[in-house]
Amino acid sequence: MERMQGEGDLLEQPSPLTDKERVMIQDSWAKVYQKCDDTGVAILVRLFVNFPSSKQYFSQFKHIEQPEELERSAQLRKHARRIMNAINTLVESLDNSEKVASVLKLVGKAHALKHKVEPVYFKILSGVILEVLGEEFPEVVTPEVAAAWTKLLATIYCSITAIYEEVGWAKLSTSTG
Repeated sequence: MERMQGEGDLLEQPSPLTDKERVMIQDSWAKVYQKCDDTGVAILVRLFVNFPSSKQYFSQFKHIEQPEELERSAQLRKHARRIMNAINTLVESLDNSEKVASVLKLVGKAHALKHKVEPVYFKILSGVILEVLGEEFPEVVTPEVAAAWTKLLATIYCSITAIYEEVGWAKLSTSTG
């Protein structure tokens, strides 16, 4: 991802996915998901290497510095699989907005209330996901497919941010945004 959006356009809800975009996402994900574990680990390792502050939320591996050691962490692998399975559920349910909303509500509430993860990390993670998918699956994640994924990930981020607001994140957070 070449640039991260500024804070000013945080909640600009993207237009709904078109049928073509939905199909492109589902087709590309089917190929990505075949390598679920490796891809999930690659995404988390990239996140932690490029954005070390994101490790603060993971007591099990926040002190691990070396990417190779992170790759071997059983806890990291377990969390990577959870992320990949959540994305899989979302992608499989793209034509079921209630199911998507339900999954995002669970993820959003858990990360806001239990894990206290700053919502900006969902935006950062979206960029990392796009970057890794583009590098690991260049034949699948064409520019057109990447654009559809960008739209989906922006939609997810907007939904998660709205859930954070619903649960009163601004009041809970000590950050200034």
